[in-house]
Amino acid sequence: MPIKNRFAELQQEITAWRRHLHENPELMYEVHQTAAFVEEQLKGFGVTDVTPGVGKTGVVAVIEGKTNTSGRVIGLRADMDALPIHEASGVDYASKTPGVMHACGHDGHTAILLGAAKYLAETRNFDGKAVLIFQPAEEGGGGGKAMCDDGMMERWGIQEVYGLHNTPGMPVGEFGIRPGALMASSDEFEIRVTGKGGHAAAPHESIDTTLVASQIVVSLNSIVSRNIDPIKRVVLTVGTFETDSTASNVIAHTAKLEGTVRTLDTEYRAQAEDWVRRVVTSTAEAFGATAEVIWTPGYPVTINTDAETAHAVEAARAVGAHVDEDIPPIMPSEDFSYMLEERPGAYIFLGNGDTPMCHHPAYVFDDEAIPLGCSWFAELVERRMPAK
Repeated sequence: MPIKNRFAELQQEITAWRRHLHENPELMYEVHQTAAFVEEQLKGFGVTDVTPGVGKTGVVAVIEGKTNTSGRVIGLRADMDALPIHEASGVDYASKTPGVMHACGHDGHTAILLGAAKYLAETRNFDGKAVLIFQPAEEGGGGGKAMCDDGMMERWGIQEVYGLHNTPGMPVGEFGIRPGALMASSDEFEIRVTGKGGHAAAPHESIDTTLVASQIVVSLNSIVSRNIDPIKRVVLTVGTFETDSTASNVIAHTAKLEGTVRTLDTEYRAQAEDWVRRVVTSTAEAFGATAEVIWTPGYPVTINTDAETAHAVEAARAVGAHVDEDIPPIMPSEDFSYMLEERPGAYIFLGNGDTPMCHHPAYVFDDEAIPLGCSWFAELVERRMPAK
């Protein structure tokens, strides 16, 4: 696998950073040790423009090329947070924090971008500025939005932005990408149903909330089967069902349902809340009950822009990787989408080999993927901002 030779030399050092981060995982915005480690490394590379505290605990660093006649500014992003999972990987550098684990490879992403930063700071073989974005709270906290809301794009003049994510099941040495919708949006809902509690022996004197809530679950699934174009992707899932009674001889007075709606189509995403509200309230009313819907917007659809996807593919091929440039879109969500809403850019998948899937307690990041990921980031900068 042809990669930049410097990353082959640095692999052991970058792997040590990655394993240090793996041993010391942090959640959401509480990535204080991780951010401090990132800042320390960057300054050790000779990067003088390092700003912590962006989007609460994010870190932004700027590396200038030997020249800056192009005026071009490219953003490179890595996520830093872990997951609330008890590790079962069996590695000798396992998490030292009970119940917290880097089960999605964000330690690998951070180490890869640090490796690219070291190379770029050493060589500066480009004409422009590379802005390195180390983001907190990707796992449900919307850290990408927080950094954008902090004015990151405008403050550092970022013109286009790129990110990567490891992918178990894809061989090490390969990349996968597609233009357009790559990953789904994810919105959450909570439904509170109120009927009339009573004795199981006298259902005629009650409004059976369990029955009403069950009908709502069934009716919600008709949204996808009867409102959505069959060739489009929408997934509606009711994940929890809870009543205010645990007794077998009681008709519950209230019930609570929670779930998500995911889609690759921005138009359907905009309509989904109205569909859910109509189905829920109408179904409850038909049984004499009432229902409230609490809708929480989540991550948008991750949409790669055409030109930047082509740049990402060119950079991957330039470092000798095999690239599938038309992979099927997937339904998990990713808050890099907020950055892509503000600037053109692309998100690419990096092969992680035959390992357990992300978010699995036995997941392991494959350190053999590090040189290729570093090479891709560095190549993007050098190809998009060629040295004068």
